[in-house]
Amino acid sequence: MTTLAERLTLAIERAKITKAELARRVGISAPSVNGWFSGKAKFLRGENLLAAAKALGVSEAWLATGKGQMLSGTDPEEWSSIREIETPPGYVRFDLFEGGAGMGTGMVNHDYPEVVKTIEVAEWEVRRKLGYLPQPGRIQIITGRGPSMRPKLEDGDIVWIDASCDYFDGDDYYLINIGGETQIKMLQKRGDGLYVVSVNTDFPAYRPDVGDLSILGKALIHAGLRKF
Repeated sequence: MTTLAERLTLAIERAKITKAELARRVGISAPSVNGWFSGKAKFLRGENLLAAAKALGVSEAWLATGKGQMLSGTDPEEWSSIREIETPPGYVRFDLFEGGAGMGTGMVNHDYPEVVKTIEVAEWEVRRKLGYLPQPGRIQIITGRGPSMRPKLEDGDIVWIDASCDYFDGDDYYLINIGGETQIKMLQKRGDGLYVVSVNTDFPAYRPDVGDLSILGKALIHAGLRKF
């Protein structure tokens, strides 16, 4: 485990808690925790390190540096169970971006169950789709909910999100938060400001109030679980 994001991903899987719960236990914001997993943060120190290690049930030294044992006094059977959740060589693991994303009026993330929590994709397929191999934690997955992005996205589609893009990077599809509600929408720059745009024309475009819009990531690829 060479990076903080990789160690956190392994530890949170073992602890069976969400990123939102980790943020609550550490006492920081959910976006800050997402930054740890996206690779923006390279180190954890001080009170955050102590609180995160305690919440995840791992060694502080291991979490900070990757050196030593992940767990103190771990028996062989427990290490075996940990190895089972490690990503196989030649694959890239995409973990859950907390909660679902509305494709209608939006939704509060933690109130909706996820369809898919983790996927592992062959490195060659990731390179073919994205053109590059992302750092661990950079690409996360989320479930789209609602009809506003049809036919581009259907209710229940799994969307790959580039969590490192938290800014407007030209007209495109984004994971956004408006007033505490998370949505997948197109953002479009017009003469009088930035507009939130739906594919479904039943949902008119609108310009959110300044300061209400937060960009959580860029929507890259969708995968549908649909009937033939």
